Amino acid sequence: MAKAKFIFTKHHNSFSVKVPNLERLSVEQIQEIESFVKMRKGIFDFSSYSFVIQKRIEFEEFSLLLQNSSLDVMLEENIVIKESQPRVSFGQYKGMFYSEIPDSYLLWLKSNYRGKDREKIETELSKRSL
Repeated sequence: MAKAKFIFTKHHNSFSVKVPNLERLSVEQIQEIESFVKMRKGIFDFSSYSFVIQKRIEFEEFSLLLQNSSLDVMLEENIVIKESQPRVSFGQYKGMFYSEIPDSYLLWLKSNYRGKDREKIETELSKRSL
């Protein structure tokens, strides 16, 4: 049985975790991951093989959280280097960099936003593989 691989990425107000080997996991392993995410009021997105939890947490804290759970995973950190990036010009995250907004909000924008910043949103979705 394959061991789940988690790639942790910290954002400004949240973090996301990509599970690149999701297809190789058993149904039971996927259900355990879903339960872990649901208990923390997160969202699991099967189309991007990732989950988000809207909470500020550091990599070390997430690692301890996993150690205290029943999940058996390999964990690595994805460090995002901030470049000169566009800022959000609307809504609750106005003024923040697109790279800082939570995946959950970005996924919501993907389905619901049709304004002038659509290209910036698509670019950020692509960068995060969402």
